[in-house]
Amino acid sequence: MGMTVETEKVRDYSLRSGMTVAELVRQMGEAWGFTAGKIAVGVDILRRMLADKECLKFFSFPACIVATGTRGVLREMIKRRLVDVVVTTCGTLDHDLARSWRSYHRGSFIMDDAELHRRGVNRLGNILVPNESYGLIIEEKMQQLLTELWREGVREISSRELCWEIGRRICREDSILYWAAKNEVPVYIPGLTDGAVGYQIWLFSQDHKFTVNVLRDEQELSDLIFEADKTGALIVGGGISKHHVIWWNQFRGGLDYAVYITSAPEWDGSLSGAKLREAVSWGKVKEEARRVTIEGDATVILPLMIASLIGDDRD
Repeated sequence: MGMTVETEKVRDYSLRSGMTVAELVRQMGEAWGFTAGKIAVGVDILRRMLADKECLKFFSFPACIVATGTRGVLREMIKRRLVDVVVTTCGTLDHDLARSWRSYHRGSFIMDDAELHRRGVNRLGNILVPNESYGLIIEEKMQQLLTELWREGVREISSRELCWEIGRRICREDSILYWAAKNEVPVYIPGLTDGAVGYQIWLFSQDHKFTVNVLRDEQELSDLIFEADKTGALIVGGGISKHHVIWWNQFRGGLDYAVYITSAPEWDGSLSGAKLREAVSWGKVKEEARRVTIEGDATVILPLMIASLIGDDRD
């Protein structure tokens, strides 16, 4: 005798001219199979998280997507105050600052990398980053900022304070950091020295007694975690950003809501490949948490999910 499973039926898509992204995602939840269903579940979890007024909302992501137009999605999330706390990498500061003043260009994954090197062009996947659009402009703007801070008597700064100063002083309105500073959304960079902005701080410190106090960041994160009634997170990619969010949340019993977007495989044991169910074993995500891991390219998935959230006619 076969087992009877009482569940909702799979339904075909019903596409029409002029349908919204929110309508498409709702149909993905009915069409199911395979990543489409996970995207719909992820949007539902995010909607519930946003509606929960007791929930402190974390957002972590890697730098690579900031080099792409997905930067506009990240900026919009912070501009609309969809998140309360951001954890990311130094590369995010690099690309966000650089793209405030210079342009990156569309390329291909298959190019003559030796020729690009000779021309002073760096390749990030299929994004092309000329030297003058990266290291040179970051050096110019960061040395200007650090000199200003020094003249104002600043001798020590946290990564959160630095992010706001960068956003206020040397970024334009098209940047993530501008809106983080304007809306006072804290941005924490646990690996601040791993990038061009961090290098410029180190360089400045060679002839100035100027330091970054990362423990001040950790104290702020501790305060945020232990004062929160509930916590949730949208986690894009792995690495230090992901781990810092789930690490701190283990001390309060784990995340109540979690959506993880990853392109990494699970079989190599990496943090990037680890699905949220693994974090349950560590107490970093609650056993009863609303959670989903979505496998795929964040530059496709994230714009789709956020466009659905902000364009949902039910909100």
